[in-house]
Order: sequence, then C-alpha cells, then structure tokens
Amino acid sequence: MQRFRLEPLEDNLFRGLSEANGQSSIFGGLVAGQALLAASMTVPEDRPVHSLHAYFLRPGDIRQPVVYDVDRIRDGKSFTTRRVNAIQHGRPIFSLSTSFQVEEEGSRHQTPMPDVPAPEDLESDESARLRVADRIPEQFRAAFLRERPVEFRPVTPRDVFAPESREPLKQFWFRVPDPIEADRMTHKALLTYCSDFGFMGTAMQPHGMTFWQSNVQCASLDHAMWFYDDLRVDDWLLYHCESPGAAGARGLTFGAIYRRDGTLVASVAQEGLMRLRPGEDPV
Repeated sequence: MQRFRLEPLEDNLFRGLSEANGQSSIFGGLVAGQALLAASMTVPEDRPVHSLHAYFLRPGDIRQPVVYDVDRIRDGKSFTTRRVNAIQHGRPIFSLSTSFQVEEEGSRHQTPMPDVPAPEDLESDESARLRVADRIPEQFRAAFLRERPVEFRPVTPRDVFAPESREPLKQFWFRVPDPIEADRMTHKALLTYCSDFGFMGTAMQPHGMTFWQSNVQCASLDHAMWFYDDLRVDDWLLYHCESPGAAGARGLTFGAIYRRDGTLVASVAQEGLMRLRPGEDPV
C-alpha cells in the first residue's frame, strides 16, 4: 500500500501521505500505522515491535502530508524504545511510544480463538452495504459506499441505520484483499492501521449508537497494542472485540486478533469519545 512507504527527510524525520476514510479528517489508524513504521525505521530489523501506546491529539488535515519526528529514547541490550510525534501545520496531531525487543524464547499461553464461522461462510461488509444502498441518507451515501482498502466479514451483521441495542461484543474477519509483498514490520504497521476500523463501535452497541448518526460525535482518544507473533494482513484475521464499560461520554474496548490457525497475534485496547448531542435528529 502506497500510504505505507514513508519518505525519509532527515535523521529521525519521515513524511507520510494522508488519506481520508469517508471522514473530514485523517483516519486515525493510518497515522498510528505510519508512526509505528517511522519508529521501526530507526531500529535494527532483528528487534520486532512488541507494544505501542498512543494518544490522538488533534484531527489530521487530509489535504496535507504528515511529518513523523522520532525520538530515540533508549537502545538497551534487549529493548529499544522510541517516541514519535506526528506533526501537521507545526503542531502534533498524534503521539506514540513504542518498544521493540530482541527475539527470544519464553513461556507462552493464550486465550483460545472463539468458535465462529469461517470467512467464506459469511457475507462481506461491502455486499451488505450495496444491498441497503437505497436506504442510505443522502449526507452519508458517498462515504458509506466508497471502496475500502480492507475487506470485512462480520460474524453478526448490524443494521447501522436501524441499530438495535445489543451486547458490547463484536467479531469480524478482515484482510487486505490484494497481495502485499512487504517485510513483517510493515505487516504489523498495517495491522495497526486495520485495528482502528470499527473497533470503538463495540462500546456503542448497548446504546443503539452508530457512527452514521448525525447526533453522535465519535473520535478515538487513545490506542494501545501488544504483538505476540508474525502475521500477514493479506490473509484472513479474526478480530474479537469486547467493551467492559462506558462512562463520561467515553467507551473502552479490548480486542484480540487471531490468525486463521488460531494463534493470537495481537491484543488491542482503545478508549473513544461517544458523545450524544441532545435534541438533534439522529438521522
């Protein structure tokens, strides 16, 4: 993917292209993935990323590229730490801290992958969207029907224009449909990008809220990931998402991402803004 080829500008400075995702600002997952990739470009290849913690600070301008300023905080014997600020118009829009570790063997356990239908047995999100095209309000139509770089197959589809209240649990398969010839670090940066798609919507489900309601204001506030194993984003991955709670117009969601063979490859956590504007028409 072109958006994951960063341009080196100077020592510790990199530039990435912007992208809209049917929104007026840059998709947060893109900035997170690019920031992780920028950090990795200052780290030896034999130290894969094992965690990241980030805050979304300001909306990104889709008309301008993003500059990534990498701070080489520490290079230890086993761990390497980097801090990255994503900058537009002279101000940080995103801040990330990430850690890399020399590969080593150790004890291992994981929560088993949930028993869900295979992706081939589920309808694609794109097909479902086309089926309801005539019901899409005019103000949402272009964004709702735009082609997406990631393919999704939800285990339990939801009608986003007539959302019922349901438990804060979401499961879906996802992949980038086109083959990606890239190193494992780029695949992990792309996983970071993918991990932000629809994730915080899990916390909105008990309240009958969706991103497509005009009286709902949503935004990712922070994002954290832990990586356990190699993966390919051009092969099917299962995203299991659960929200333990919401309060103060914020919802928290935890996620687990599995390879098709049942191996847990990453854990995710995110808190997002889910503000309901009183008195406004939900459509």
